[in-house]
Amino acid sequence: MTDTTDTSLPAFANGAINLASARLGAKGLYATDEFFAPLERMLQDVPASFDPDLYDDNGKYMDGWESRRKRVPGHDWAIVKLAMPGRIFGFDVDTSFFTGNYPPHCSIEAAFVESGDPTDATAWIEILPKSPLGSSAHHFFENADKQKIWTHLRLHIYPDGGVARLRVYGSAYFDWSKVGPTEEVDLAYIFNGAKSLAWSDAHYGHPDKMLGPGRGLNMGDGWETKRRRGPGHDWAIIRLGHAGTIKRVIVDTAFFKGNFPDTCELFGAYLPDLGDTLSEADIAASENWKPILPRSKLQMDHIHEYGSDAIADIGSITHVRYAMHPDGGTMRLRLFGVKA
Repeated sequence: MTDTTDTSLPAFANGAINLASARLGAKGLYATDEFFAPLERMLQDVPASFDPDLYDDNGKYMDGWESRRKRVPGHDWAIVKLAMPGRIFGFDVDTSFFTGNYPPHCSIEAAFVESGDPTDATAWIEILPKSPLGSSAHHFFENADKQKIWTHLRLHIYPDGGVARLRVYGSAYFDWSKVGPTEEVDLAYIFNGAKSLAWSDAHYGHPDKMLGPGRGLNMGDGWETKRRRGPGHDWAIIRLGHAGTIKRVIVDTAFFKGNFPDTCELFGAYLPDLGDTLSEADIAASENWKPILPRSKLQMDHIHEYGSDAIADIGSITHVRYAMHPDGGTMRLRLFGVKA
């Protein structure tokens, strides 16, 4: 088994998703000043980089959001729309490569907006009080209230400067009460609360990526494992966004051409009390879950759809085990069904 705990991250970030991921749809809506670098760069998923020889019309090119030097009272701030409504566990305010131009302090407010974007009437709640920042470093801050649902953030920097990346660690929230009993919905969609809990390998891409929106941007936007040189196969265990019955399965190998799996299969189980941290015994038990999709041949760069004639109705389930034989990449896994 691959260890799913990243020891470089604090406990609150392990197993969480980045609600401020541009890849998932987070957007910078407004900034008081973007003179040196636009707000959208701060939300990019790739780590910040630095080119000592790169300049643009306004000066040194910086990979993040950077305001100009403030010569009047006040401070700079920016509004970010999260990729999806969610609970926030904590933050990483990353000042990588900002050395003489980082803000000495920051604070964060949050808001829940039912639809659209914030207005002058929006109520903002401070969830990170004014906190110190340093030069070219990751600054992790845990959120005290991890249950409230938020849609937007307002990042304040005091008085000005640059932030390379803002990561907002948390979990997606989806209002399942608005889904009818016969309405078909993707139970494995990350926006609907689905989450990868364990996997055999994630060398080229995390399995959460195959639960994301659209058909992917490129080969790096899916789950891909390294080449398997021994016996066995790769697998991922996924907690569905809601217990439900699967009616239709889509396995999309978009962009995977010389590295798609030869075959795949799918298993499921109803385990409502299973936590998000799986033991070796939990993982071993998943090998005996009920089969949903028998081992099926795959093609390169192709949408494979399996309906009622191909999949077994095993009733309501909460978790699936998706297996790729022997290895390779899957761009998207869609599990359409009805909620329990």
